[in-house]
Formats: sequence, C-alpha cells, structure tokens
Amino acid sequence: MTKLDRTSSVPLYRQLREALVHLLAEQDLVAGDRLPGELELCQIYGVSRTVVRQALDELEREGVIERVKGQGTFCAATKVGERLAQSLTGLYEDMASRGKELISEVRRLEVVPATSRLAAELEIDVYQPVIVLERLRKVDDRPWALCITNIPYNVAPGLLQDEFTRCSLYALLEGKYGVRLSYGRRSIEATVADTALAEALDVPVGAAVLALRSVSRDESGRPVESFVAYHRGDRSRFEVDLERHPAGVPTRPLAILTDRPGEPG
Repeated sequence: MTKLDRTSSVPLYRQLREALVHLLAEQDLVAGDRLPGELELCQIYGVSRTVVRQALDELEREGVIERVKGQGTFCAATKVGERLAQSLTGLYEDMASRGKELISEVRRLEVVPATSRLAAELEIDVYQPVIVLERLRKVDDRPWALCITNIPYNVAPGLLQDEFTRCSLYALLEGKYGVRLSYGRRSIEATVADTALAEALDVPVGAAVLALRSVSRDESGRPVESFVAYHRGDRSRFEVDLERHPAGVPTRPLAILTDRPGEPG
C-alpha cells in the first residue's frame, strides 16, 4: 500500500499512519525490527517530511514504534496490560495468568531497622526490624520491573531462607506463613530512570518509568507489606475497570495526590 488518496477528506498523515500499520503486519515485523527512514518514506509514499513526521508521531504516542535518536525508527515491544493497580495480586501471579514465565533476580535480601517513613507505612516503631527484598523481575529474559518490598520481620522471619527465583511472594506468605492478604492501597506515578535504575532495567537514563507503590494489609487490618515497583514504561501499561454508579449511590472518589506523604512538594 504505497499510494495515498489525495482526493480523500482523510488527512495524508492519517492515511500514511494506516499504511505503515499495514506494512508492519504484512512484513511480520517484530519488536526491534527497523523501519524505513523518514527520507525513504517520503520517496515511497510521495509525501513531505512534515506528513511523515506527523504519522510517526502518532504511531510513537500509541506505542507502535520507537524512535531512537541517531539510530532510526523501530517496531516497539507490545505493552502487556497489568491489573496490579486494581486487585491484590502480585506480578508473578499476573504474568502466570497470561501464560508468561516471570524470573526474579534477587539483588538484596536482608534485615534493616525501619526508617521513619517505613515505620509509618507499616505502622510499627522506628528501628523495628524489617525484611527488605529487592528483585529484578524479568519476562522473556528481559528486565520488566525492579521491585523493592518491605515486610515486618515478625510477619515472616523465615523469608530470609526462602527462594524467590520462580516463586510468588504472596503465595509464599499465605501458604507457608498463614498471612492472609485482604486489602490495600496502591498508587501509580510517572517518573524517569536515574543512572542506577536505568542500568537495572536496561533503559537509557531519563527513560519513562511507571512507579507502583503499595501497602497491603491482612484480615485484621495490620500492614504486612509495602513495596515500590519501577516498571519499564515501554513494556507496561496498567488497566483499570470502571463502573458508573446510579445517582445518589455513594462512591469512593478518585484520589489525585500531588505529593507523597512525608515528602516535599
């Protein structure tokens, strides 16, 4: 499909966008495959560079392609929808439900004294022992997320000897330690990768990252876990089901926070 209809009311850049989507499908291009350059697309489709850039801008915003400065335009990896923001599941369980294997590289597993912030999150005294579990989560042998989990030591002291490479932390807490996770609160915010995070996730410094923060409680209301998980922005999206309630039925309002508790704005 190399001819665009100049008599159509559909803008040329929109037609070009559709033509490029067909091109990707017809040639079975996959993530990482290179697309023709801007000048080549101008020649192939007989359009200006402005039209080409508008079409590529749309495809990039939609996550179909990825443009790397100085290297070219490539097919982007398909983002997998995650439902971690609305249900009390872990990444291991979420990926398993989709038929994907999640491998965890344990980077840190130790006991530390609770900082004032951790103590507030977990509702324990400052300096009380907390187990810190840091894992680099990989799917298809590629970094997906860096997760840092904090659990009060008295909740599951045996975790220090447990294996997490191919294991669900939540399943372990419930099955081995009798900790019944009941409810919690999670938040999602946009951030960028600093040097350490970029190295861990194998992304450029300054790349888009989604930070998922959570505090989970057991049936008695006791906080049993807090975590922050940094997800690669080019591989993840979070999905939330919406429901409209009839007029007069009370609902929980959407909370939009500009600052995190305990941190300056």
